[in-house]
Formats: sequence, structure tokens, C-alpha cells
Amino acid sequence: MTGVFVTIDGPGGAGKSTTTRLLCRSLAERGYPVHATTEPSYGHLGQIARHGTDTYSGHALACLVAADRYHHLRTEIHPKLATGHIVVCDRYVASSYILQRLDGVPIEFIEAINAPADIPHLAVILTANPLVTTDRIARRGAHNRFESGVDTSRIEAELCADTVTRLAERRYPLMTIDSAQTSPEQVVAMITERTAQLAGVPHPAPTRA
Repeated sequence: MTGVFVTIDGPGGAGKSTTTRLLCRSLAERGYPVHATTEPSYGHLGQIARHGTDTYSGHALACLVAADRYHHLRTEIHPKLATGHIVVCDRYVASSYILQRLDGVPIEFIEAINAPADIPHLAVILTANPLVTTDRIARRGAHNRFESGVDTSRIEAELCADTVTRLAERRYPLMTIDSAQTSPEQVVAMITERTAQLAGVPHPAPTRA
């Protein structure tokens, strides 16, 4: 079995974190070695980007997120892929295409600073009606200043649709799922099947003497 890099993106409230958690459990139950991660990462750069959205914005925040992404790839994602893990990342390049544009950064700049980033083996994009995502965010609480009501959710949904088109042009292997019309269990089952096709048969766990 070879390593497989799976990313989960979409607008706020689409269910990325829930899907990542359930997907990792589903794959592990099938016998695959799985590594869950997130962006911004839990490294030093990632924590600055994650907790500094009220301090940093625009081009500065876009560059912070991109710098963290390249460090994350080199120090965490690549090593896990090299040992045959399925790496599931909650947010990746697609989220930069959405959130940095919400922050006023031109798409040409975002595309340029993210162009060298690895293309995942499977890029899942979760979508949902803005009224649904707004309600979900209201119930769980906003994570940052980008989650600020139905107007933002509507714009995010429009940017997400445009992002799918742009990443398809870059030959990203996309899988788009409407999480408002599909149960979390069905979403995870669909992604599990596609990932298993990419990963092949899992190696049996070594037996102990």
C-alpha cells in the first residue's frame, strides 16, 4: 500500500472537521494506517496563522498560511506518506482560495504562492446551502472573523464554486459532495470507498511473537 494524501475543504459550517474525524475512524477500521492533520497546522507558524486572524490580514495572512503549508508538507505530511499512511488534512489549498479572497487578496496572488504545493491524491470539497452553514455556525459558534453571518456564507459558497473550477483546471482530483443533502455517514462512506481504491489493500498488522 502506498501513502495517499486526502484533503477536506469547503465553506465554514460544511462539516469539514466532522468528516475528517469520521473518515479517519472509517479508514482505520478497515485496517489502514491513518494520520489526521489540519491547516493551519499545530506547528509554530500554523499557530500564528490560526490564532492571529485579528492581527494579520490580507497578503500578510495569506503568506503566513502558505509558509505554514510548505513547512507542514515537509515536516509532517511527506514523512507520513513515505511510511504508507493515508494522510487526511482538514483544510488545504482550496480553503486559501476561499478565505484569502474573503480577506481581499487577489486570486492571482493566491494561486501564485500556492502553485508549488503538492496536489493531493483526492481533494474533497464539501458544499452546502448558505442558510444551512449559517445555522450550523450559529449553533457551534464562529471560529474566527471569517464566519460572520449569512452574507459571508453566501459569498463563501460562491467562492467555493469558483474554486472547484479553478482547481479542476490545475488537474486536482476533485470529489464534490453536498453535505446539506447527504448524511455524515453517507459522506464518509463515499470518501472511504474512493480512498480505498487509491490506497489498495491495507497491509496486515505485524504479529508479535
